[in-house]
Amino acid sequence: MFLRNLLFWNVDTQNDFVLPEGKLAVPGAELIRPAWKEITKLADKKSIQVINSADFHYPGSAELSSAPDFIFTFPPHCMANTTGAEFVFETSPENPLIINWDQPFPENVNLKKQRNIVLRKDAFDVFSGNKYTESVLQVLAPETVVVYGVTTNVCVNDAVVGLAKRVKQVVVVADAIKELPGIPLPFENWERLGVRSILLTNLREFIDKQ
Repeated sequence: MFLRNLLFWNVDTQNDFVLPEGKLAVPGAELIRPAWKEITKLADKKSIQVINSADFHYPGSAELSSAPDFIFTFPPHCMANTTGAEFVFETSPENPLIINWDQPFPENVNLKKQRNIVLRKDAFDVFSGNKYTESVLQVLAPETVVVYGVTTNVCVNDAVVGLAKRVKQVVVVADAIKELPGIPLPFENWERLGVRSILLTNLREFIDKQ
């Protein structure tokens, strides 16, 4: 039904991170919306499953602070059931299965038949922020995961590092990610982990070879 052994991983491309008026707007993130649009269209055309992670916070979340250090804590953002927590238009998943971090796992669903899955989370790391992430990945069992989104040095990094421990190959679309200023970049560590970096212009060719 879907392209086997390959999974796209869309990290937190939400209004509060991307739009200039967002609660925690990432400088320059809005400029890569066309890249995300192309990746989203490619996933649809090639019948590729997409995991869409999303911050979904409530007051009192451990990463929220009224006096944030912008490394481990941040101002309130992506609050549950607000427009800020929604995906930008370019990556908004079509008919997704939503798996909440604070609710029971949806009953009677076949993950392998869901082209879009949303993993809502309450931590930077999708593996610790949603207890179902591990089992979802085990069921889908991809060999290669293609990662894009925001932010490079926080949630994207946590996804990449977590995936590198669990799948054969992690590929980051280098011109479809954006970092927060003032936080070290993870590229050297990604290289040590064997993470591959490609440009969007090469993504279609890469997929065709899978």
